[in-house]
Amino acid sequence: MTDAGQLIAGRYRLAARIGQGSMGVVWRARDERLDRVVAIKQLDYDATIGPAAGEQAAQRALREARLTARLRHPHAITVHDVVEAPGGPYLVMEYLPSRSLAEILLDREVLPAGEAARIGARIASALAAAHAEGVVHRDVTPANVLLGESGAVKIADFGISRATGEGTVTGGGFIAGTPAYLAPEVAGGLEAGFPADVFSLGATLYRALEGAPPFGNDDNAIALLLRIAKEDVVPPRHDGPLAEVLTRMLQRDPGARPAMAEVQELFEAVTGGRPLPPPRPRPRAGTRLLRVRRPRRRLVLAGAAGAVLLALGVVIGTVIVPDGTPVAAPVPSPVTSSISSSPSPAPSTPADLGCAARYEVTNSWPGGYQVQVTVRNDRAAGLSGWRVRWTLPAGHRISGLWNGTFTVDGSTVTVENADWNAKLDADATTTFGLIALTQNGSADARPAVTCRTL
Repeated sequence: MTDAGQLIAGRYRLAARIGQGSMGVVWRARDERLDRVVAIKQLDYDATIGPAAGEQAAQRALREARLTARLRHPHAITVHDVVEAPGGPYLVMEYLPSRSLAEILLDREVLPAGEAARIGARIASALAAAHAEGVVHRDVTPANVLLGESGAVKIADFGISRATGEGTVTGGGFIAGTPAYLAPEVAGGLEAGFPADVFSLGATLYRALEGAPPFGNDDNAIALLLRIAKEDVVPPRHDGPLAEVLTRMLQRDPGARPAMAEVQELFEAVTGGRPLPPPRPRPRAGTRLLRVRRPRRRLVLAGAAGAVLLALGVVIGTVIVPDGTPVAAPVPSPVTSSISSSPSPAPSTPADLGCAARYEVTNSWPGGYQVQVTVRNDRAAGLSGWRVRWTLPAGHRISGLWNGTFTVDGSTVTVENADWNAKLDADATTTFGLIALTQNGSADARPAVTCRTL
């Protein structure tokens, strides 16, 4: 039994319980080594899956949380540490005095369109950064959107919930996710990929705008899952640009949904009072099935007597795509087949400028392509800011960028760091990504890039 005042891993002093659910207990605690307040999630598993499956669940939680701890974003709750101790394992996270969007909607029922779009833009920016790292959240719901007392908006529960034994397809043979916010393909038993996060964020904001999830609520989990898997979303009663954005996000076909970076751009257009950009052409190539080395069970929606659906209140964890069960995802390398075979990346920046930048096309389709740029600190000391420049090929334009800010002056593109990835230790790296559109349908150009420290 874990109690207030207990010291975990010789460092974290538990102060008070601040939350509890089927995933375990959340504590407010103090990191006595760094003298800061943290949140500690004491992982637990549902007793119905048994101790052996529970131990497997705990080990998956530790492994996936360690991987997801690499994500640093101003609109995502940060995982600081993962520790194994009696009564654990424990996840040590950023502490944010806040209320969840679910709690707020119990009081207010709905939000104004502008407020919902503001929340959507911030959460989409965090998820776009996660997707660029190959991380799928898998449980974007009102309960995991936190609104801080100072106006902060953050997405929680990256990297922990897949392995807590709460209804995961891979862990206990159950459905993975909070049913009302699942994408149709996930409700039908398929693995969640990047488009499933887009759908779930759309469903979350649909609930905030309309007062109910897009497929309604139902105490019968099986009936709700069947409805999500087979029926179409009820169109929003509201009109206006936010309703149009949600309609694009809630397409039944995963391939018809916008990418998360595009979703961020759409929400920012709504909050800025600008016209919505037209839908981008969806990739027809450049994705492949990537395998995760773990067992797979098919979802059973009805049939065997005594089948248990632990779907209600279930929290989903992350999947690290490069290691994953079949998930349709952009291939980081090599470049897709629509580009000439295995083209070389653009030359890196000379090291005497203090930082180096490597430009790689990671995906392409007729009329557009996706780029990842890796920035490395080449100095012996840390740096506190960076700027990357290159010349945009004729007929090309940037339609969205994440993990930085950009300007275009004529044909010169300038990208500067975001606040959260400005500082780099010696030899450390960070990345930013972008979507570009082209009139001539070619992504073959490899511009030379320069990187300078600020």
